[in-house]
Amino acid sequence: MATALAASPLVNTIAHAQSAAALEAKAPPLPKLGSAFKVPRITLLDGSVFDPAKAEGQPLLVYWWASTCPFCALQSPSMDKLWRSQKSRGLQMLALSIDVKPEPAVAYLKAKGYSFPAAWASPEWRSAFPKPQGLPVTLLRGRDGKLQLAEKGQLFAEDVDAIAGLI
Repeated sequence: MATALAASPLVNTIAHAQSAAALEAKAPPLPKLGSAFKVPRITLLDGSVFDPAKAEGQPLLVYWWASTCPFCALQSPSMDKLWRSQKSRGLQMLALSIDVKPEPAVAYLKAKGYSFPAAWASPEWRSAFPKPQGLPVTLLRGRDGKLQLAEKGQLFAEDVDAIAGLI
């Protein structure tokens, strides 16, 4: 009986949730507004590369999300709308999936038709650039390289729309 229980989906789900909670407890707080904010180079889910040097001097929106996050599911349509409307004004964006594997993120983006640049934040990459506490997490770096916005938790559509005024 113990062997069957150990392999059950419920036990695996509980173990995953406990592991995620432990990682979240160790996550750093949001960075301070006005602080310098740099993002490492990362390969995007479409195979292209996000080069931070090309984002220098441009507003950069960083958005941590997961395909299984219900709050991300509510915020992501507004993030895609913002990306589509503001990229011509120089907005750079990096959406970082924290899914366990990249495949669910790829499938989710395709199913939803989102066009924002997205990458899978592997455990190795996250050790160099840790996700702050919370999910979703939204950060906006201004043209001056300083953090202008740092929010954890779901932003409503009107909150995401207001980001355009900071660009």
